[in-house]
Amino acid sequence: MLTVNAAWNIWNFRKPILKALLAEGHRVTVLAPLDDSVAKLEKLGCRVLPLQMSAKGLNPLEGLRLRRAFLKAFRQERPDIVFSYTIKNNLFGAMAARRCGVPFLPNVTGLGTAFLSGGALQRVAEGLYRHAFRRLPKVFFQNEDDRTLFLSRRLVRAEQTEVLPGSGIDLQHFNAAPYPEGEEIRFLMIARLLRDKGVHEYIEAARMLKGEGARVRFQILGATGSENRTAISREQVAEWEAEGVIDYLGTAPDVRPHIAEAHCVVLPSYREGAPRTLIEAAAMARPLIATDVPGCTAVVDHGVNGFLCEVRSGDSLAEACRRFLSLGEDARRVMGKAGRAKMAADYDEALIVQAYERAMVQMLGRGF
Repeated sequence: MLTVNAAWNIWNFRKPILKALLAEGHRVTVLAPLDDSVAKLEKLGCRVLPLQMSAKGLNPLEGLRLRRAFLKAFRQERPDIVFSYTIKNNLFGAMAARRCGVPFLPNVTGLGTAFLSGGALQRVAEGLYRHAFRRLPKVFFQNEDDRTLFLSRRLVRAEQTEVLPGSGIDLQHFNAAPYPEGEEIRFLMIARLLRDKGVHEYIEAARMLKGEGARVRFQILGATGSENRTAISREQVAEWEAEGVIDYLGTAPDVRPHIAEAHCVVLPSYREGAPRTLIEAAAMARPLIATDVPGCTAVVDHGVNGFLCEVRSGDSLAEACRRFLSLGEDARRVMGKAGRAKMAADYDEALIVQAYERAMVQMLGRGF
């Protein structure tokens, strides 16, 4: 069984695991809130069961309800093993799995707003992690910084942990794309429109460069109105569009055409697990600009396949954009090719499948 806070997450990011399990004859069930990816998952060969949950907040009552929902599902389905992703599924799924004796393998794909906020909310989150993960034989992380943080806070033990190269990348699907020509440079940010993704800093940098007369376009591709307390409204985005600061591209089922048209992909996030959009863009041989924070630094080698800037600083992001603009076209192409080479060496999806198979052998005595 695979569980996550949105079925589309499994379809978009976990297909290598699904395909490997199904190819070996395993029955795979996805437990997640339903969306328009369900039909595609079922066509692939999965069963999909509905999970009622909210992706935002750590409300104690909602947590108890979610734990009961996991208990019910685990007892009815009796999965041999559960692979879990996203914060609430990891926390309350682990508690339920321990209660009914089901092997459980969480993947810490990011820390979320709770860890970014500090104060009481962070202490609550840490207490939940400490309780939920203490007896698990294996916990996957998507970058070394998150693993180190969990170890420093004594939320896990070193022998439990393993760092994966994100979710892996299909290097054929996200193949290197010809670099776009033209003097007008297109910066592209792909993310849910959340404050914590650095949207406001992106807007600030766009205002600065446009005010300086640079021949640039700043584009944003991603959903508004997310169930997150830092979400940015569609009305706010419309104001930025009317100001002429950004081009809002909405959402897209396939990001590759947008990446192919971009000269540089930007992510000014406050913290990441393994930033999927940067990984996809690098695989397509696009230079990157990102913040010098955990997750982003695992993908961006400063001055090699992109540039790093200070977190929460529109000025620093603008300066990184200026530095990119100062490069010649050949240097930009070289940066893009370096990113592609890094993805081929370190982020091939086959590495993820192998790690999960090793974990299954450790926990069940057999692999895929």
